[in-house]
Amino acid sequence: MALCTRLQFVLLVVVSALLLLLGPGCGLLPAVCGPAAWALLGAAAWAWLRLRAPGAAGRRRACVLVLGDVGRSPRMLNHSLSLARNGFWVTLVGYPGAKPHQDVLNNEKINIVYITEIMTGMKFGSKIFQYGVKIFVQTLQICYTLLKIDAPSYMFLQNPPGLPAIAVTWVVCLLRGSKFIIDWHNYGYTIMSLTHGDRHPIVQIAKWYEHFFGKLSDSNLCVTEAMKEDLRVNWNIKAITLYDCPSPIFKDTPLELQHKLFKKLANDFVPFKTRSEFVPSDFERTAFTELNISTGSVTPIEGRPALLLSSTSWTEDEDFSILLKALEEYEGFITSGITLPSLVCAITGKGPLQDFYNRLINKKNFKYVHICTLWLEAEDYPVLLGSGDLGVCLHKSTSGLDLPMKVVDMFGCCLPVCAVDFQCLHELVKHEENGLIFKSSHDLAGQLKLLFTDFKNEKSTLGTFRRNLKESKMVQWDENWDETVLPLLTASN
Repeated sequence: MALCTRLQFVLLVVVSALLLLLGPGCGLLPAVCGPAAWALLGAAAWAWLRLRAPGAAGRRRACVLVLGDVGRSPRMLNHSLSLARNGFWVTLVGYPGAKPHQDVLNNEKINIVYITEIMTGMKFGSKIFQYGVKIFVQTLQICYTLLKIDAPSYMFLQNPPGLPAIAVTWVVCLLRGSKFIIDWHNYGYTIMSLTHGDRHPIVQIAKWYEHFFGKLSDSNLCVTEAMKEDLRVNWNIKAITLYDCPSPIFKDTPLELQHKLFKKLANDFVPFKTRSEFVPSDFERTAFTELNISTGSVTPIEGRPALLLSSTSWTEDEDFSILLKALEEYEGFITSGITLPSLVCAITGKGPLQDFYNRLINKKNFKYVHICTLWLEAEDYPVLLGSGDLGVCLHKSTSGLDLPMKVVDMFGCCLPVCAVDFQCLHELVKHEENGLIFKSSHDLAGQLKLLFTDFKNEKSTLGTFRRNLKESKMVQWDENWDETVLPLLTASN
C-alpha cells in the first residue's frame, strides 16, 4: 500500500476524531460537524480495509520496535536474529547510537530503520508540558515509521519505554492486521519514579497508561517468573516467561584473543599496559599476557593483576559508590599486609551519571587498585567478559521483578559474579554456586578478599564457581526462543 494512502488514513482518523470531540454545539460549524465526522470515519474504514491485509508475503514479516538505542538493546537484537533464523524478514526500528553486532548488520533478512531521538531542549513551559510535546512528536514518528514499512504479521515491542509506543503500536496493529506482542523487561513508571518520585503526576499517568494499554496486546513475554506472577495478579495480563540467555558470542576467550584485546586497550588505558620496564624485542607484553613473537604462544604474566569487570548504563538504578567503597576496603587489606593481587577494575558502558562517577574515581588515591571506564565495540565486549576473573553487578531493579542482562552475558562467558541483592535475583544468581550476593559495600569487600585469595588456583572458591558455570551448560538463546516464542507465531498462522 502506498505511503500516501496510509498517511491519508491517519489524517482522516485524526480529523474525524477532532470533529466528533467538538460535536454539535461546539460553536464551530455545528450543523455539519457530526455528519462530516461520520463521513470521514466511513472513508477511514474503507482505507482500513485496504491497509489491513499484509498479504502472503507479510505472513513472513515481523517488526521489532524499541524506543531506545538499538545497539544497546541486546534482547531485541536477539529477537530479530531468531525471527530471521526462522525465515522472517525483520524490520528493526529504534534510535541510532551504538553499532549493533556484525551478526545483525550482516543478516540480509534484517533491515534497521532508525528514528530520530527527541531531545527536550525547550526552555519554556512546565516539565509536564515539555514531556507532552515530546510524547506527541514521538507518536507522529512511530505512526509514520510503522505505516511506512511493509505490513508485518507480528510487531514486537520492548517495554519500557512504552509511552507512547504501546498505544501507538496497538493502533497500527489494528490498522494493518498485525499481531501485537509486548516484551516486558520492567515497568516504565518505576524507572520514572527514580527521578520524579512515586506521586509525581507524570509517574501516575505512566502507571495508568501501562496498566490500561498493556492489556490490549495479543501476547506478552516477560523476563522472570516473579514478573509473570505480578502481571497476572495486579495487571490481569497473561505472560510467558522468556529468560534472557547468552547468545553464542558470549563464551570463554582463548589467551590469544585476550592478548589481542589487551594490546588494543593498552593503547588508550594505562591499566592494561605492561608493568615491565624492559621487554625483549621478541616479546610483546600487556599487564596480563605475554606473546612470544617467535613461537606465537601466549602465556599469562607471572604475578599479573586480577581483572574485575562491570558494565552499566550509568543510571540511578546502579549505585557505583558501593563498588568504590568496597575497593577502598580492598586497598586497605593489601596495605595492612594481607596477600592479595593488585586489581584492574574495568567498567564498560555509557550513560548520564558517568561523568559524576568519573569525578569520584579521579579523587581516589589508589595504589593497588586501577579503575578505568571505557566503551567497547559490540565485538570486543564479549571478548573482554571472557577474559575477566570476576564480574560485579550493581543493578537494582526498580520494580524488583527484572534480571540484569549483563549477568546473563557474564555467565555465558563462565565469569562468576558478585551481585547486589534484590527481590528476584535468586532466579539467576545462585549464592555460593555461580557467584555471591551482597547487600553492602562491606559485604562486597569481604567477597573480593575471599575470591581473589589464591584466585588463579582452580581449587579456590573462584575456580569452583567458574567450574560450576562451565558444567551447568546454560540454555542458549536460540533453543530457549524456539521453545517459548516460536509456538506463539505458528499457533496464530
